[in-house]
Amino acid sequence: MKKLLLIISIAAGLVACQGSDQKAGKPLSQEEKDKAVNDSSNFTTIQWLDSTVKELGKVKEGQVVEVSYRFKNTGDRNLIIQNVSASCGCTVPEKPDKPFAPGEEGTVRAKFDSKGRPHGEARKEVYVNANTKPEQQHILTFKVEITD
Repeated sequence: MKKLLLIISIAAGLVACQGSDQKAGKPLSQEEKDKAVNDSSNFTTIQWLDSTVKELGKVKEGQVVEVSYRFKNTGDRNLIIQNVSASCGCTVPEKPDKPFAPGEEGTVRAKFDSKGRPHGEARKEVYVNANTKPEQQHILTFKVEITD
């Protein structure tokens, strides 16, 4: 058990140090992301530079709308986005693959396809899991009104 903990600690340390001297890091494997998010010694802080709730207004049924949320790593460790998912299949998020150095900014984007969606207000959520404290999950919301 001690050997496994040592291996995990060493790997997490390597992930935490990766890219700290660079503005942009290289993409990490899912395993490296999982390790960073599960080891609290690698946690950092995030600031959402835009509102986490956006009103996108009216869209015609069938239109595809893109929404983006800018963030900044405000901590002293690399920020690693482990996973980005959406509340339904009509919203497809894009996940940044590289780590973000302290002070570096990035963007989480999502595309909403209104084709076949009922008319009226639609509220969708994008879930971001990262190595952040005090919470690892962040909920980004957008609203649209689907019209003819």
